Amino acid sequence: MPKFLPILFTLLFSTAIASAESNESMFADAMSKLPAGSEASVLVLDAKTGQALISHNETTFRPPASVQKLVTALAATLQLGANFKFNTDIEVKDKDIIFRFSGDPSLRRDDIRKLIGKLKKDRDVIQGNIYLNASAFNDFELADGWPWDNLGVCYSAPSSAISLDDNCAVAKMVFKDRERTRLGFEISRDAPINIIENLEILDGLEKRYCNFKLMADKTNQYKLGGCVGRHEIPRFLSFAVQNTELYTAEMIRRELKHAGIDLRGEIIRNDRASGVVIAHHQSDALSVLLDEMIKDSDNLIADNLLKAVGRSYYNEPGSFDNGVSAVKAVLKDKAGIDFSDAQLADGSGLSRNNRLTAEHIMQIVQFIYTHPELNLIDTFSESDKSGTLRYRYSLRTEELKRRVRGKTGSLYGTYNIAGILETKSGKDVLFVQFVTNYHHPDFHRHEKREIRRFERKLYQSLHNLN
Repeated sequence: MPKFLPILFTLLFSTAIASAESNESMFADAMSKLPAGSEASVLVLDAKTGQALISHNETTFRPPASVQKLVTALAATLQLGANFKFNTDIEVKDKDIIFRFSGDPSLRRDDIRKLIGKLKKDRDVIQGNIYLNASAFNDFELADGWPWDNLGVCYSAPSSAISLDDNCAVAKMVFKDRERTRLGFEISRDAPINIIENLEILDGLEKRYCNFKLMADKTNQYKLGGCVGRHEIPRFLSFAVQNTELYTAEMIRRELKHAGIDLRGEIIRNDRASGVVIAHHQSDALSVLLDEMIKDSDNLIADNLLKAVGRSYYNEPGSFDNGVSAVKAVLKDKAGIDFSDAQLADGSGLSRNNRLTAEHIMQIVQFIYTHPELNLIDTFSESDKSGTLRYRYSLRTEELKRRVRGKTGSLYGTYNIAGILETKSGKDVLFVQFVTNYHHPDFHRHEKREIRRFERKLYQSLHNLN
């Protein structure tokens, strides 16, 4: 053996140890920025070699929040294919009309209008009933672990085969008088919802612990209570549609009237109704839906896709349960990724029951990175440019702009990011950040100050890696 080989090995080994110690020191410095009691899992790999540059609590289960959408995106791509589309059909049987829904999360009232416009070509009167067929999914529209107190807001919109207008209605809260004492609501596009208001209007903080409250029921009625600052009005409110069947039936009724079609019967849910297709609407392809789902962190798209994967894999109505099972099976069969011990309840990451490790998510990021033909990297947000990373304050420094691509996720006390960072030398590193139990003692004034310091320190240090 040449004499210089042991010396070279010693130098390389020493350099590797020094580099690892430097990375650990850097990470410890970043961790020191978090408030006491905060916990973190961080895993950073060299994208080319797979070498771990930082590994801290990478096998600890934590809430993934919306980072989980990467799991849904990969499984949907592998099972459904990039050209998959949701279908919405109008069918005819005798005197009856059937609207067959498949869970299209992008379906809009204008699409219903166009479908009814095709129906108008054949008839001015419907002598029978209109049946709403939602057999594509089962009846359970809320996943286990969804927060009951947030079900009235749009990011908790129910996952239903009958989905319309994002299952969301928007209203603007305004004053109805010059004295600014009486409140009213301007409901966008005249959505069929009812708002009951019992708010106390405050000029200052004389009732600091009187917060804005929202309750909703299955008739799409929303009750507002508590307090609101006078300075907060006008204010836009987004309401999750609680009864998708009732909401869509009323929209169909209005569009029939607009088209001049007389409905003699009723609009009824009937998942067994079937007929001959006379009008057909398709969503954009899966690749387009995934781009919106990842960049804008759209929960409805994610949860409806989870159910679509379950429906496709098991050939039965999609559900949260068979969707989760199908996602795990698809990842194992088609990507060699083992999620058998992962705790999943939905496709969006909204459920408090979801638990994943940094290692779980890193497997997804690695597969996406090493399979560019899937085009999933293109769906990632980019720091200072697009999606949820566009305005991520911690990543808007000059050296980090346009250098970080990935998916964010946040819940109460949780701040996560996973993706790809380009170092100043042009090398890619893959990273997963899970921060949990983040609760700032001065929540109202400095809620995000320390998480921003932590992220800025961590990602600036990663950027400077050789």
